[in-house]
Amino acid sequence: MTSAPGSESPDFRSGFAALVGRPNVGKSTLLNALVGQKLSIVTPRPQTTRHRIVGISHLPNAQIAFVDTPGLHQHGSRALNRAMNRTASTSLNDADLVVLVVDATKWTAEDDLALERVVSSGLPAIAAVNKIDQLRPRDRLLPYIAELSRRHEFAAIVPVSALKGESVEVLRKTIAEHLPVAPAMYADGELTDRPLEFRIAEMIREKLTLELNQEVPYGVAVEVEQMAEADGQLTVDASIWVDREGQKPIVIGAKGERLKRVGRSARIALNDLLGRRLHLNLWVKVRENWADNARALKQLGLE
Repeated sequence: MTSAPGSESPDFRSGFAALVGRPNVGKSTLLNALVGQKLSIVTPRPQTTRHRIVGISHLPNAQIAFVDTPGLHQHGSRALNRAMNRTASTSLNDADLVVLVVDATKWTAEDDLALERVVSSGLPAIAAVNKIDQLRPRDRLLPYIAELSRRHEFAAIVPVSALKGESVEVLRKTIAEHLPVAPAMYADGELTDRPLEFRIAEMIREKLTLELNQEVPYGVAVEVEQMAEADGQLTVDASIWVDREGQKPIVIGAKGERLKRVGRSARIALNDLLGRRLHLNLWVKVRENWADNARALKQLGLE
């Protein structure tokens, strides 16, 4: 492992910062902005993030391992929902710092739930007040921050817009200042702990979710089954799981057009992200009620 520059300095800081919050507050968009590359997929749909994802930011005097987690939610009786809540909660176990991500435009009961987890963790906490670009009028921000400071004694409260990149650098430096003095944990230039197969599967799932909109709510998963390289091109075989037979024609679309659009969109995005040619083969398979099947969840790395 090649050490990060400056990591031998007595003032170098390093650690895990867990991003937590309710669904749809912008944790994944914030992770991508903090790391400077797309690691977590983003859609308007709540609970898009299902896994624990580490994104690594390298600063001159610090290394931050950001941990993106599923949104903590109150409802959802399926095994998948329970697994996502467990993933979000247990991600705090190894963290040095927790970043509570909240929406500047509103506070909900699920924000209360997320804050309860932050408080019970006993970890130092920073609040990232996201989506300030959507706040109208902007002078509502100061009362929101004042109320937030009454809810918990945060080490810092930083207003940001993850989407617009506003004050993201301020948040990154603030987080680094509150990490323990420690050597770097990852090699210089390393961006994530997730393998290529995972990132490809997630990109396909993002494009699929955007294409399907509300038609197949949460009964869709993607698994990369095989990858092979020849003549400088990476060929990927991936399966899309649906949990009911009736969902299969919806995902495929008339004459296969929907599946072709998803594959084309994912391939273009992956070519750009990976900087290389990629050929994608997609199949749609049915596994009845996979989101309530412990073995299926384990196979997909969700349990």
